[in-house]
Amino acid sequence: MAHDVQKVRPFDHPGEGRKRARPVPKGRQVDPTAAREIEVLLGDLPRRRDLLIEHLHLIQDKYKQISAAHLAALADEMKLSFAEVFETATFYAHFDIVKEGEPDIAPLTIRVCDSLTCAMLGGERLLHELQAGAGPGIRVVRAPCVGRCDTAPAVEVGHHFVDHASVESVLAAAKSDNTHARLPNYIDYDAYVADGGYKLLARVRSGDLAKEDLLKALDDASLRGLGGAGFPTGRKWRAVLGEPGPRLMAINGDEGEPGTFKDRWYIESDPHRFIEGMLIGAHVVEASDVYIYIRDEYPAAREILEREIARLPSGGPVLHLRRGAGAYICGEESSLLESIEGKRGLPRHKPPYPFQVGLFNLPTLINNVETLWWVRDIVEKGADWWKSHGRNDRHGLRSYSVSGRVKSPGMKLAPAGITVRELIDEFCGGMADGHSFRAYLPGGASGGILPASMDDIPLDFGTLEKYGCFIGSAGIVVLSDRDSVKDAALNLMRFFEDESCGQCTPCRVGTQKAALLMEQPVWNRELLGELSQAMRDASICGLGQAASNPLTSVIKYFPDEFLPKEAAE
Repeated sequence: MAHDVQKVRPFDHPGEGRKRARPVPKGRQVDPTAAREIEVLLGDLPRRRDLLIEHLHLIQDKYKQISAAHLAALADEMKLSFAEVFETATFYAHFDIVKEGEPDIAPLTIRVCDSLTCAMLGGERLLHELQAGAGPGIRVVRAPCVGRCDTAPAVEVGHHFVDHASVESVLAAAKSDNTHARLPNYIDYDAYVADGGYKLLARVRSGDLAKEDLLKALDDASLRGLGGAGFPTGRKWRAVLGEPGPRLMAINGDEGEPGTFKDRWYIESDPHRFIEGMLIGAHVVEASDVYIYIRDEYPAAREILEREIARLPSGGPVLHLRRGAGAYICGEESSLLESIEGKRGLPRHKPPYPFQVGLFNLPTLINNVETLWWVRDIVEKGADWWKSHGRNDRHGLRSYSVSGRVKSPGMKLAPAGITVRELIDEFCGGMADGHSFRAYLPGGASGGILPASMDDIPLDFGTLEKYGCFIGSAGIVVLSDRDSVKDAALNLMRFFEDESCGQCTPCRVGTQKAALLMEQPVWNRELLGELSQAMRDASICGLGQAASNPLTSVIKYFPDEFLPKEAAE
């Protein structure tokens, strides 16, 4: 009698003849072609975690974008998780990430600055006209301040900047073969040495000039940090030196404050004066390595430093040039350290402070470019020379980045404590033709907005705080009777909203909600005031704490902005 026999597969019976399934790796798989491309691109470069952003730049520069396949291959090559690489790459605005299934990005990107001065001088209209007429193969995007407020509107074509840009000049630059940075004339190593450069460094290194005597010169001159915080330089150097070694040094060249461009001017004109000050600082605090962080929007400055550092004699600390990637928050000192370590630029909680636990958890001296630029002059010429400058009971010199409605914008070296009226009339040729002075920003985007009637306040540390403003990095933006201060404040708040790192709720949500409220025809001033106070009290870092300064200034000093149009007239 026949019996029906059911076929039984071996794996239907546990423990009897079971075949082990072929293991399948979890997560994103690495494409072999992409893996080979990354291996060749990195070559003999180290695969250290702190070089992640530098390696992302290599991919971006070569392929004009960063694909998901390249991200996965880079993660595999550096022995990092895909999540670590992805979250870092997507944090920075200058990394163009192409996700799976998305079309490739156009090979040429045009970035149109939309920050305050460029917006005042036609940047918004220029953006729309370029987007409509750029043609195939070109991507046109808006960009935050690129540090060329004196030549607004500014447009970046590839890595070449077009100043006083028009549609015609930008498209002509896009059609040319040279979209790389163009270097200005500057004082190179030979010229600097011929003028006595590096003699002070030699004296310090040989012991001919004692460290304490050098620090006393800085103290006597009252040199303060010129990146915005204004902390006494000599005291900072002593604090770092007082911590147990080894120690490091980091240079903050991430000058992203709208209205500010002085550091770019100094590097692009006399870079070795900054380099010598940097090397003197490194020697004083006995730093073995110096990390120089320059914003990606300054390609000419970065190339100049690469060239001139290569010409330095051997000896001294190891110098590492690091490239930002489009993140205003990295101008905050702890965010700067995180970025140098190859991470997202998220501010650290304090304490401990960077002079105690800084870069790679070591005591770290952090200085701004301009601060170090002045070290040689102050020590060689003496504190009395420095203090002989100044007005209105203030002492020293300040580098004012002046832009907006003046005849001659630019970097103006002027006495500390000069008033904005004196600055406009004596250093900027007066107001632009057809414009009457109405308002000004005394300290860049976060320094507040004051009316022209308050044009007699000395511009220096400690003189503006009682008015709800501060000097910061001395980025002076001049507005005229043709400009709306409410629109200016909204432009600045949108900037802070875009640039918030997102780590803390008061800043992340506060800037967003403030911008929405400020877009309304009638401002809810009471609600905006409460929101501003919450941001100041609870944000982790200075971005959120100071973002509402322009807003509160407009409410306080420009009551006419809130009158009905017929009443205001």
